[in-house]
Amino acid sequence: MKAIGFYQFLPVENPESMVEVEIPDPEPGARDLLVRVKAVSVNPVDVKVRSRLKTVEKEPKIIGWDVAGVVESLGSEVSLFKAGDEVYYAGDITRPGCNSQYHLVDERIVGRKPSSLSFEQAAAMPLTTITAWEALFDRLGVEKSAPGQLEQPSVLIIGGAGGVGSIAIQLAKKVAGCKVVATASRDESAEWCRKLGADEIIDHHKAFAEEFKRIGADEMDYILCFNSTERHIQNMADVIKPQGKICTIVETKDNKPLNINVFQGKSVGFMWELMFTRSMFKTPDMQAQHDLLNEAGRLLDGGLLRTTMTENYGPLTAENLRKAHGKIESGSMIGKLVLGAMP
Repeated sequence: MKAIGFYQFLPVENPESMVEVEIPDPEPGARDLLVRVKAVSVNPVDVKVRSRLKTVEKEPKIIGWDVAGVVESLGSEVSLFKAGDEVYYAGDITRPGCNSQYHLVDERIVGRKPSSLSFEQAAAMPLTTITAWEALFDRLGVEKSAPGQLEQPSVLIIGGAGGVGSIAIQLAKKVAGCKVVATASRDESAEWCRKLGADEIIDHHKAFAEEFKRIGADEMDYILCFNSTERHIQNMADVIKPQGKICTIVETKDNKPLNINVFQGKSVGFMWELMFTRSMFKTPDMQAQHDLLNEAGRLLDGGLLRTTMTENYGPLTAENLRKAHGKIESGSMIGKLVLGAMP
């Protein structure tokens, strides 16, 4: 089958940084689905994985972790899907990625594609939705909103206009019933966050404590950090409530240590989220991601949530994928960027 991969890390301007290759047709394992890829999305993790390759490989490396497609065939123990089902998922970082005609994935981390969305609109959602959902509900323990809920918890979302922030704002506001403060530094990104449901916007280039005074905000019950953990450590310490909770998804640059002592006085809970953990370690609750994506799909079909797709770069070709990576590397992305099936 055709795929797009690379043999070494090269700048995206170099035509050899991503090339079309022929690789063997994949064969599904016992719990695997073989999916015909109809659309993919590009995430910062794609750029990170590409940049970490320090050697020249003999076999092409295929990356990509956001898919919407159609089930072609099944492994011998598959029970959740049948051939012809439309699906969406983020995959497993320990396996080959989805920048190809067909892709293998364990059924336990796959959801049914929302019927109201196109394949491109659906492909924008899985990785960021899983990340935001697990961070908010699994890690921080925020409860979903109940009818007549009197107390409105508060959450600060650092990096509100990015892919994860774009769905986190919606989940926090529309599913959990939170008061949402999001960070954004440009007029267009601030407006995007407001459209998604953010109550207030602060500039992450300025001191958070001063920005909170400007908007008249109290300290936050929860913080979701989706941008530059080390840069915002003191900012987070300044605006988190005593006994509040913080979850970050961003590792520090060059593995530099963090001074988490700044949270001790307030007895703050500090935790990490990586949406690949369940699939990497085959955790007993691995199928939670199947259930999560199905529930998110129902919310998308019901209109409570909306797709975060903002740009479509056309069919999945080496040239278009290079352009997509360039946009992610620019740091100016709002929402999610997608590509269609390989021609």
